[in-house]
Amino acid sequence: MFLDQLLQSVADARNRYIAYVQQLTEEQAHWKPDADTWSAVENTEHLYWAEHGGIWGMWKILQAKRDGKPPVYQGELIHRGRSIEEIIERTWQPKEVVPPIAAPRMGGSVAFWLAALESLQQPLTKLSHELADEDFEAIIHPHPISGPLDIGQRFAFLRFHIDRHRNQVADLRTLLAV
Repeated sequence: MFLDQLLQSVADARNRYIAYVQQLTEEQAHWKPDADTWSAVENTEHLYWAEHGGIWGMWKILQAKRDGKPPVYQGELIHRGRSIEEIIERTWQPKEVVPPIAAPRMGGSVAFWLAALESLQQPLTKLSHELADEDFEAIIHPHPISGPLDIGQRFAFLRFHIDRHRNQVADLRTLLAV
């Protein structure tokens, strides 16, 4: 039940993000105020790569558990029982450096990246069904910045991360209006 609520919160965040960015023209979606700020397209491409990697990693960890392989992470569970907001507060810098695997690098149309981002809900939904009989708090998939997160925290991270980037796009849109 809890994982279903987390899944829905990710879907809601994804839908809010897509609806917000779809309001931009292609030109607006590519606009950026300076070289160090991502455009809406770059934010969207980043969200796709980051989420794709996170979902793939959760599937990989689940399959390893089912195959009887030792857990990928065997250290101390320093974030047990913490909300994703608290974890981010403790582990992130004000402006983080994105891991290269999640960095925007291809460019292209905003419509493509929104469709790609939208497509990730299906494998995430399938994963949540696969996890139905699992103790998801015992399945740990480390985040490259925050460290060991259980599956529930990982789902919560997806929602948090999408909302974070929607806010960044909103900031861009405010600058566009000036």
